[in-house]
Amino acid sequence: MHQSIDKKQKYIFLIIIFLFLTTINNTNFVNNKYFLANIQSIQVVGLTEDLNSQIQERLSYLKNNNIFYINKELLKKEIDEYKYIESFKVSKFYPKKIILNLNQTNFLAITIKNNQKYILGSNGKLIEYKLFNNYDNLPVIFGNFSTNDFLNFKKEFDQSSFKYKDIKFFFFYPSKRWDIQTIDNVVIKLPSKNAILALERAKKIIESKQFNNNIIDMRITKQIILTNE
Repeated sequence: MHQSIDKKQKYIFLIIIFLFLTTINNTNFVNNKYFLANIQSIQVVGLTEDLNSQIQERLSYLKNNNIFYINKELLKKEIDEYKYIESFKVSKFYPKKIILNLNQTNFLAITIKNNQKYILGSNGKLIEYKLFNNYDNLPVIFGNFSTNDFLNFKKEFDQSSFKYKDIKFFFFYPSKRWDIQTIDNVVIKLPSKNAILALERAKKIIESKQFNNNIIDMRITKQIILTNE
């Protein structure tokens, strides 16, 4: 009887030792796993070599941070400061490397705000022109417009038969009305409403053989005035 009790106690003791050692080993394994997952390499791609390098340098603070615990909100806040970036994607290569793939916004036009030259991006942000000084072929926007004013108008314009590359100037007025000037120096004065319909009519007029003017005034409903400067 005593031997049976002794054996039972011995088995219980061995089980406790086994569980203790297993717990220690598992803890060490987890700790080692997370330690080995510290970021050692950051690569930024998608933009020019110079811009990639600048952003990569700024994000160097991520090194030695655990790859499993990247603060996505903080990273997004950092990237949003670069107004020429439309979107980004983070790829993790376990255990020690991340690649940040950046997408540059489309450059739509040039404008001047507070005596400073900007490029307007398709993301609705104004980008300092000095960062990208080889985009003089973009149309120029004049007037005190908001970026949403232009993006909304461009949606309508893109539904017309006009090609965006054929426009030299956009003019915005306090009444929320737009004028456009083509690369052939034809000015089209649009109404504040039904811009798509007006653009289609203007396109037909320009393509007609009788057209020899440089101003198409469509501001008054059901009336088209053709004049020269």
